[in-house]
Amino acid sequence: MEKYYFSKLINCSFDEAIEKVKHELSQFGFGVLMEIDVQDTLKKKLDVDFRKYRILGACHPPSAYKAFLAEDKIGTMLPCNIVVQELAPGEVEIAAIDPIASMMAVENEMLGEVAQSVANDLKEIIGRL
Repeated sequence: MEKYYFSKLINCSFDEAIEKVKHELSQFGFGVLMEIDVQDTLKKKLDVDFRKYRILGACHPPSAYKAFLAEDKIGTMLPCNIVVQELAPGEVEIAAIDPIASMMAVENEMLGEVAQSVANDLKEIIGRL
């Protein structure tokens, strides 16, 4: 089975990893629209302990605009989620959705071109970490 994400392990603190990801995203014109602190949310809602795990909702406005023009319901699949999770102290995994994999269900050639462009950027961002 093909992976639906790109990932990389890096050696740094969890907070450093978050900052590195945000910095690299900004270098490619992405913004972080939302952040979900899964560890904190699970503690508050279920009173369970969970590892440091953050979901960043990243958006590249020019690509999002093209996607909205190509497919008016595409907002159900946006933004691009990036996961930052601490596997062990000083060992952090970064994973980003593969937009091509997530858009396969939508049969729209114009959307495929946008997904390819965003996928290339996300691969490059993950590679730079």
